[in-house]
Amino acid sequence: MATWKPDPTFYPSARMASSAPKETVAYVASFDPSRETPDELAVVDVDPGSAEYGRIVGRVAMPNTGDELHHFGWNACSSCLCPNAPHPHTERRYLVVPGLRSSRIHILDTKPDKRKPQIVRVLEPAEVADKAGYTRPHTVHCGPAGIYVVSLANAQGEAPGGIFLMDHETFDIRGQWEIDRGPQELAYDGWWHLGYDTVVTSEWGLPATFENGLVPEVLLGGQYGHRLHFWDMNTRKHKQVVDFGAENQLVFELRPAHDPTKAYGFVNSVISLKDLSASIWTWYRDGDQWAARKVIEIPAEPADASLLPPMLKGFGAVPPLVTDIALSLDDRFLYVSCWGTGDLRQYDVSDPMKPELTGTVRIGGIVARATHAAAGERPLNGGPQMVEVSRDGSRVYFTNSLYGAIDEQFYPDGLNGWMVKLDAGKTGGLTVANDFFVDWPKSHRPHQIRLEGGDASSDSYCYP
Repeated sequence: MATWKPDPTFYPSARMASSAPKETVAYVASFDPSRETPDELAVVDVDPGSAEYGRIVGRVAMPNTGDELHHFGWNACSSCLCPNAPHPHTERRYLVVPGLRSSRIHILDTKPDKRKPQIVRVLEPAEVADKAGYTRPHTVHCGPAGIYVVSLANAQGEAPGGIFLMDHETFDIRGQWEIDRGPQELAYDGWWHLGYDTVVTSEWGLPATFENGLVPEVLLGGQYGHRLHFWDMNTRKHKQVVDFGAENQLVFELRPAHDPTKAYGFVNSVISLKDLSASIWTWYRDGDQWAARKVIEIPAEPADASLLPPMLKGFGAVPPLVTDIALSLDDRFLYVSCWGTGDLRQYDVSDPMKPELTGTVRIGGIVARATHAAAGERPLNGGPQMVEVSRDGSRVYFTNSLYGAIDEQFYPDGLNGWMVKLDAGKTGGLTVANDFFVDWPKSHRPHQIRLEGGDASSDSYCYP
């Protein structure tokens, strides 16, 4: 809906957004791995001054079962202030919540009561496939031209995956974004450098290779995604591929610098076929081309084979499995989720080519099962997975479920969901907030987090 003046949660720059009011609620995608009851959007109270702090205060059930809510995003954000595609009177009000398995898209209105979002529209799978030409919608980003949805497969569930565009006020599907996709076949995440008119996309795999869990033969054969694709944002044409090599599997989460004058960003590779390590790469502008360099390598940890799930017993080690990353709005700190070992790492990336480890905590883990002070000292499974950072950079939240079928491969005893909070120091360092531990309902598991008013991975900015 249009407003008479710009939405107060829109900021011209990340620098200005960092002084925004603190979030009081978080929205969390919550799915039933059994697919017997509807998935939900959970509302968590994150206001320390509230009597319900650290509790789920709202649960919005989807109208169907088996959606597998995964990633989601806002209908509009600070990119609405960009001079080349201004929409300053659009309102950040609606959450666009796809079902990764069902290809159904839910639109939830967070007003008038932010604790009780309401479903106002559902786009059924047939409509998505017909109008977008894609299925398995994964990443949702509000951008200058509307809502960009990166999807993993075409209408038949095969290659290519790609991007489609939705109107950020009516939620009608406009259609396929790409004009010329070049060699791109696989898709996963997508984001951009607004100052360089460049879109970046990454790769996972086709539904047949992940919906029932990762396929060992595909993984060991180096057939999951390992490339970045760079596109002209205006002509919507593919411009360049950067290939990390088949050894580096599952090139996933894209975190470009928030300052639009900076032409670099970070991406994770979940696992190396050489030694089970995980890595972080910096992509950057090199002359008139894009390039990438490995800047962090996190090794696997030796482990007693009897403590490992069947998928890892033959390796005798726990891979870190870096499955998500987040970059603070000031582009200083990169947060790295190690879902396998249970670590959440903080790196100072002031020099994006020379990150320095400045903090780490361990909760959960395949072998470690590290606990939390508010969890009654019981061993916790799962590990830091989806991570989100507040706009002022002081608070870090994360959940512990990756994807239903994959959870079972690495945590076969059953994954019990939780959400935790860390306090981040201004100059580095992490402290566990012992008063915040959300023990998830046993029927569901938590995945992506979105913070009220925006967060470190929701918005993009056109001004430094």
